Amino acid sequence: MSEFQAYLQLGFNHITDSNGYDHILFIMALCTVYTLIDWKKVIILVTAFTIGHSITLALSTLGFVNIKPDWIEFLIPVTIVITACLNFFYKIPKSSFSQKEQTYAVRYPMALFFGLIHGLGFSNYLRALLGKEATIINPLLGFNIGLELGQLIIVFVILSIAFVLIEILRVQRMSWIHIVSGIIVGMAFSLILNNDLFKTLTGSPASVE
Repeated sequence: MSEFQAYLQLGFNHITDSNGYDHILFIMALCTVYTLIDWKKVIILVTAFTIGHSITLALSTLGFVNIKPDWIEFLIPVTIVITACLNFFYKIPKSSFSQKEQTYAVRYPMALFFGLIHGLGFSNYLRALLGKEATIINPLLGFNIGLELGQLIIVFVILSIAFVLIEILRVQRMSWIHIVSGIIVGMAFSLILNNDLFKTLTGSPASVE
């Protein structure tokens, strides 16, 4: 296996690993309001997120940006809560050709900006893997492509489940959006409340190992 392939697999495993489910939660929050019918909109939206996290993944891994991991670990679940809460204000367009989705336009810059934060989280993991590598271009490219492949699979699964429930089983679309978004908010809040930086800022007692 080449170095590129090794890092591609590592990137794929990182985004799909259930132990690092914070990134999965964000992708779910971003895509919950859509089904497979909206795949073109979702591709554009996910591309915005990709651009964001690719920028900071590269800059941070190359050493141009350096932010304390504690802050990143705190901000990532905050991005999840904000994205999922925005879903409660989503209004289904009256027709598939409607150009006026009240929250849709906001989701582009939001995905791009929050992607910058998630890219910093990815970079912490990648820097730990790189160690004293002589060159990081191939590892960086392979890792980023692996992330995208894993992300696309997650998106496809989410949209497929939504399509089956809404289009075939006739579950109310707004019910699906609100229930899933509520679960995501609860899980993200749990990450925030258990975050060491949050406990320090609020004076909460530290967790006992």
